[in-house]
Formats: sequence, structure tokens, C-alpha cells
Amino acid sequence: MASLSTVSKEGASRSSTWQGAGAAEFDLRSDTMTKPTPAMLEAICQTTLLDDVFGEDPVTNDLEAYVAGRTQHESSLLVMSGTMGNQVAIRTHLKEPPYSVLCDYRAHIICYEAGGVSSLTGATVTPVVPQNGTYLTLEDIQKHAVLSDNIHFCPTKLISLENTLNGIVMPLAEARRIVEWAHGNDIKVHLDGARLWDAVASGAGSLSDWASLFDSVSLCFSKGLGAPIGSIVVGSKDFIKKARWFRKSIGGGVRQAGVIAAAARIAVEETFGPDPHGQQGKIPESHKKAKRVADMWTSRGGKLSNPVDTNMVWLDIESSGLGPNDLTQIGQEKGLKLNGSRIVVHYQVSEESLSRLEQVFDAALSGNAPA
Repeated sequence: MASLSTVSKEGASRSSTWQGAGAAEFDLRSDTMTKPTPAMLEAICQTTLLDDVFGEDPVTNDLEAYVAGRTQHESSLLVMSGTMGNQVAIRTHLKEPPYSVLCDYRAHIICYEAGGVSSLTGATVTPVVPQNGTYLTLEDIQKHAVLSDNIHFCPTKLISLENTLNGIVMPLAEARRIVEWAHGNDIKVHLDGARLWDAVASGAGSLSDWASLFDSVSLCFSKGLGAPIGSIVVGSKDFIKKARWFRKSIGGGVRQAGVIAAAARIAVEETFGPDPHGQQGKIPESHKKAKRVADMWTSRGGKLSNPVDTNMVWLDIESSGLGPNDLTQIGQEKGLKLNGSRIVVHYQVSEESLSRLEQVFDAALSGNAPA
């Protein structure tokens, strides 16, 4: 049996992996690659370890009350992922069939959540292509929403918006138009706000301006904020009470949830920051770096396929004669992890990483991409 001193030394060695950004510094595939910080580890070490399924863990309860307060909602519910948050929220909103859910055709709930809406709710999902090419407007919604009692059609009972979507910010005024119209037609509106932190930090409105507008919002702690795990859903007390049942039914009830909630609280307070506009946190710097990445690409003759509103840069690699994996391969040679045409900047991406990315762009746009 190992001695206590040996165990202690091994523990110290393992904890050192929390120091510095490590591999995240050179990983531009997603803002989920952020590495938890020593402050998060310390919070985990000091957390409470009571049972959240029974609602007894103080750190988890405090986190839920804290996020509900910051978003001006009555209550909130810790969940394990953004997917779980969206799916629990959608299932909670839908009462009895027939019902359909309307969303952007690029939305996570239809493209990246394993068909959860259909399998968990039986709802028809109506994907909508925004006429302006960037974000849904009220006119897009009105054109595709089903309000009729005609038995041939599946009525729209929920609209799910997403902000940001592919890094693009939906204007607050447009979201308000959609929500007001939806509520006037007895339709609930959910916001997939996994990256709402980024929309807010870009200057699109305060956290409470956005979150209080919707019937429910899911917010992610591990996308861009650096927590190791977790998301949260905010809504009314009755909504969250019901959502807790659906969370349990899909295996989302966690016992000693304090180890998750403690790190999540640090992520919000330090990475997003204490102010309602996210200007005192670490996110604005990642937006500046993303714009630098865009300039690096376009100054070499490259084109962009989306506007750079926040931390995502979408490169039009086809117009440059590049294949889908060319940048990934060149990036590997420079010690960078890239994924196709999307470059995601997070707060742990370093200046050295951007310098290497410049070299990747030089090679790709000079005709030296892999054959």
C-alpha cells in the first residue's frame, strides 16, 4: 500500500496539470477546449458534497440562485451539458401533441444534438433559412409558423432561437420582436444561449436584457468560460420544478453536484466577469484576437463566409482553392489544432498561437497547401 506521503506527492504532481493553459493555448477547434484553472480546482476542493437530487447541496443551490438573479429569472437548474439543457427545456415547454418546434436551420438543437428533439418529445422540427443570410427575423418566423387549427398541419408551440449562432449575434431588438409576437400567439420561446456570454460581451445588450426576455434560456459554463463541465437552464419556478423531473428521467440527476457547481461559479465570476455586460472579464480580449485572425486571412487575399461578431472566424476556403482538410494538415505541422474552415478563439489562445496561425495562412494562401 502506498504511504500517505507518496499519495500526497502523486496528488501534487497531478494538480500541476491545472497550471497554465497547456494544450488549450494552441487549440483553435472550439472554445470547449479551454482548460479549467487553479481557482476552479481550489473551489472544487472547498466545495460541499451533499445530494443535489434531493436539493440539499448548498454550493449547487447557491449557483442556481446566483445565475437566476443575474438573468432576472425566478429559478434555475444545473445540467450536465448544453444539449441536456436545451432538450430538458424543450421537453418541459411542450405540453401535449401535436406540436412543432421552429428554429434556424443551422441551430444546434437540430444539427448537433443527436436528434434529441424528435426522439425525446416526438415533436416535428421546422428548420428555417433566414432571408438575410445571418439571423432569423420576425418575418422569417411568421412565414413558417403554423397557427391554424387545421388538422392537416402541426401547430407551432415553441420557437427556439440561438445566440450566438456560428458566432453571429442576433440583435436584441429583433429577438424582442419575435418574442412579443410569439407570446401574443400563445407560443413559448426558448433561447439556446450556450454562447450568450459572447453576445453580451460583444456589446449586444446586458445579460439580464437578453435572458429575461425569454421563457427559458440555457447557458453553458464550459464553452468559452473554462469550466470543466456543466450548463444551466433558467426560467420560472414552475418551469424549473417540472424541468427537474425531465432532467432526472434522462439521467441528469447528480448526487454530489457541488464539484461541478463550484467550478462553474468561478467560470462565471472570473471569465465572464462581475458586470452585466461582460466587459470586466476575459471574453472581450478573445473577440479582439478573432478580428485579428480575420484581418490576417483577408489581408492575404482570403475571404470570409460569415461576419466576425464575436470569437468565431469562418474562412471561405473553397474560394481560395483549398480542400476541407488543408488548413488542419498545415496546422499540425505548426503545432496547432484546427478544424476545417472554422477558427474559434478563446481566452487561453496565446500570441504564439496567433503567430503560428499566420504561418499557416501564409502556407495555405501561397499555394503551398498539401497536394
